[in-house]
Amino acid sequence: MVVAGRRRSIAFFIALGAGLISVILLLYIGWVLLNWRTGILLFLGVLLLALIITGVLLNTLFLVREIRRNEQHDAFINAVTHELKTPVASIRLYLETLQTHTVSEEKRKEFYRIMLEDSDRLLGTIEQILRTGRVGPSRRKLYLAPIDLGAVVEGCLARVRNLYQVAPEFLEYQPGPPVSILGDLDEVQAAVTNLLENAVKYSGSQIRVSVDIEQVDGKYVSLRVKDQGIGIPRSELKRIFKRFHRVPGLLSTRVKGTGLGLFIVRSVAKRHGGRAWAESEGPGRGSTFLLQFPLAK
Repeated sequence: MVVAGRRRSIAFFIALGAGLISVILLLYIGWVLLNWRTGILLFLGVLLLALIITGVLLNTLFLVREIRRNEQHDAFINAVTHELKTPVASIRLYLETLQTHTVSEEKRKEFYRIMLEDSDRLLGTIEQILRTGRVGPSRRKLYLAPIDLGAVVEGCLARVRNLYQVAPEFLEYQPGPPVSILGDLDEVQAAVTNLLENAVKYSGSQIRVSVDIEQVDGKYVSLRVKDQGIGIPRSELKRIFKRFHRVPGLLSTRVKGTGLGLFIVRSVAKRHGGRAWAESEGPGRGSTFLLQFPLAK
């Protein structure tokens, strides 16, 4: 209902702007026909008309942008609320069970394992939000040092395989020669992890992800993460890197997330003098994400 109301608001402001411009044009044309000999007034009228039309257009664009931004913020708040509330509720439930019931040692260990997993999920969400602030406008200073990108990828792969219980043959990586970049280890790890998690989460039930590293023109090193998942519409290939943005669709609503992962990936790439982009042939045809860093001198 809220989204429908905002869409009606957008349509209203667009219609209002178009109506005002139409009225102004009609009045102006009539005025010109009656005063065509007055050159100075004609010039001033043209200038005034241009200013009014520009103001109306800018006002309409601003309102539409603000409405869309509010929608993104609401979606982010809902996602974060769910990501924070669900593990807390789960941990509380198991703690209450342990407190009020006698359980076997085997069950107790299982409860502890689940609570630790929920704690990791909770910490991951908090870290994602905090990291967004660190790579945003008030970003912290980079602590640069030589980094073996291959070693970082292997470490992130091990974490993601363990977190999502993915067998090595379904999340493949063929190590190559050592490749060194100059970067902030914490941020580079975050960017690589987000790319890998994104590929796994949006692969659906059939996870097939391949990862490789290659040098480009002797100046850059490119990390390629390719999946065979749900794919991305061409119109969304640039939008997915925006803060809070999530591609509309059935699977997107099921996949847990805050809409910050790919924003962090691109922000980290830019801070290191590199870039990040996505390629896809469309829905159902998989996606390829590329993260590029300058080679260490």
